[in-house]
Amino acid sequence: MWACGFLLLIPGALHVTPASAHGGVAFADDQCVINIDYLTAHFTVYQPETRGNEEFCEDIPDVTDSIFVMEYLHDYLRQMPVDFRIIRDINGVGRFARWEDVQVIEDLAAATVFYQPTIVQTDGNYTIRHAFEEKGTYIGIVTARHPVQDRTYRAVFYFQVGGFDWGTIPLFIALALLLQAGYWLAGGGLARLRQSRQ
Repeated sequence: MWACGFLLLIPGALHVTPASAHGGVAFADDQCVINIDYLTAHFTVYQPETRGNEEFCEDIPDVTDSIFVMEYLHDYLRQMPVDFRIIRDINGVGRFARWEDVQVIEDLAAATVFYQPTIVQTDGNYTIRHAFEEKGTYIGIVTARHPVQDRTYRAVFYFQVGGFDWGTIPLFIALALLLQAGYWLAGGGLARLRQSRQ
């Protein structure tokens, strides 16, 4: 019976709500917000060539020209040099990506698909544009540096380009099927099947 109960958990694993957003990006009051440590900004991705004015929070549907927009919610960010990097998720850390995962990459330049050097955006609107060429999983890294003190603030977030990321869901389904088969065999299912055929 417990295997049947496990199967009931699968639909929950397939369902993702806005509250379960990951990394440095999350929903707050129906708006997408990026957390650069304690500093925050509205965060939106657009794909004007294929999706018009449709807004995306993290995962973006098409392999095409994409515009990332941060609208600073902290005025202090307007004084800070900020850079933006996109790398391939070469280590497969996925939704649990952290800065420590980025630090262990031996050749960050080789993993990088886009880099915007540091700029100070005094009007509070930070915009970058990148044309993706490959479907896949990526990690965005926003780095803000204190204008006076030796302090650095970061946001690290995972996102998918060009379709849904199945992640570990197939593994859970396979495990559930194996458990169910084991339960059926242990409960005499094979013996009953043989008897029914005699």
